[in-house]
Amino acid sequence: MNRQKLHRESHQTYVWFREAAERGNAYAQFNLGLLYKKGEGVERNDAAAFRWLRQSALQGLAFAQNHLGAMYYHGRGVEACDAESARWFRLAADQGDASAQQNLGHMYRKGRGVKQDHERALSWYYRAAEQGVASAQNLLGECYLHGLGAAINYPLAMAWFRKAALQGDAPAQLNLGQMVKRGQSVDASDTQALYWFRQAAAAGERGAQRQLGLAYADGLGVKADPRRALAWLQRAANHGDREAQFVLGTMYAEGRNAERDEPRALEWYLRAAQKGHIGAQYNLANMYAHGAPCDPARAFDWYRRAAEQGAPNAQFNLGVIYANGQGVERDEVRAAHWYGLAANQGDASAQNNLGVMHASGQGVVQDDRRAVYWYAQAAEQGHALAQYNLGGMYNSGRGVTRDPVRAYMWMLLAADGGDATANVNKTIVARRLSPSEIGHAIDLSHKWQLSHRETRRQGGQRRTAWVRSAFAWSGQR
Repeated sequence: MNRQKLHRESHQTYVWFREAAERGNAYAQFNLGLLYKKGEGVERNDAAAFRWLRQSALQGLAFAQNHLGAMYYHGRGVEACDAESARWFRLAADQGDASAQQNLGHMYRKGRGVKQDHERALSWYYRAAEQGVASAQNLLGECYLHGLGAAINYPLAMAWFRKAALQGDAPAQLNLGQMVKRGQSVDASDTQALYWFRQAAAAGERGAQRQLGLAYADGLGVKADPRRALAWLQRAANHGDREAQFVLGTMYAEGRNAERDEPRALEWYLRAAQKGHIGAQYNLANMYAHGAPCDPARAFDWYRRAAEQGAPNAQFNLGVIYANGQGVERDEVRAAHWYGLAANQGDASAQNNLGVMHASGQGVVQDDRRAVYWYAQAAEQGHALAQYNLGGMYNSGRGVTRDPVRAYMWMLLAADGGDATANVNKTIVARRLSPSEIGHAIDLSHKWQLSHRETRRQGGQRRTAWVRSAFAWSGQR
């Protein structure tokens, strides 16, 4: 009964607005447009909504101009057009419409319909924020946080986030919590950060739900609780948060805060990977390459997707796949290409393998100097096999002036780093050196170790698809 009454009243409202709109009343035209847009009292009709909102906007009604700009932006009832969207937002914004001011700021921030201009974006956000629009206050805070349109200013960012957060704006509550967690403009406090994360999470902000889950997982600002950690992370993940999906995949894969479950890990990695999460794409590829079910074709596809997004570990693995012809036709040129991309990002294993390709002329023009360069890049990161290969170049004088002492130094470092071949050969190499030369090489290796303590602490090599150069260590001095 009540529904019928509401429907009848809605239709009567529609009839009244229709009659007034046809007489030229701008406010009635605006309201009639909204009824068509929302489907209240009349069947939803975006084309009719656009037509009536446009008539109202042409009479100068700012509300209608802002809504008309939104319809152009989203392509509702009219073909999408950023230039027209920006034009109508500006007309409304110039009249002081706060929502239009925020929308125009977006257009400048994204460079849609206007030339990208972060300073103008900030200016329009500021006008809307001064009128108390919480979402604009949050956007203004982000400008100061990231230095968009103004210098980075943490106190100002926090002030605007706090204003919006106190109005209940969930994105601002998340941003405020993250600033408190990182100690930006205030003393870092996991407990205070958790307060804001809870507020935002309760409002459905998925990023805050993820942060809350991580807090329970790691015991940050609250007692560790694996059950609650999983619950909040799953909420965020089910709302489409790809980072939460990745974290869940990692937890199930490693059995951390959850019972180890590879099928579930695969499921969550897949969901995050499909949203473009690079880490999930790489881990998913690893599962298809080495786990059950083993699927080399899918492994290759996900390595490729991660590699094309710039993941050096995936680029390295693609190089290995092409170099060895694993599930694809062997292609040394492509192998060198992917090794090169990873090497230029500092991947030590790729640097070593690229050095071998230059030394042997596989997939690239043979160039001993380039080989030495890449071996040295990897060796300086503590890559034991690269140290062995670099020592071989010094021993044979390929691409560098022959230096048996430096060759032995790199051999000692490689052996100390766990390279079995270097450990066997170092005794052979030492036989060809004088006691003073051996002492000098040992001193050089100790100096290197002292200056690379952090590298050695971090640099245990995690992959095994490295290439060893074929050096004749028994050559004459």
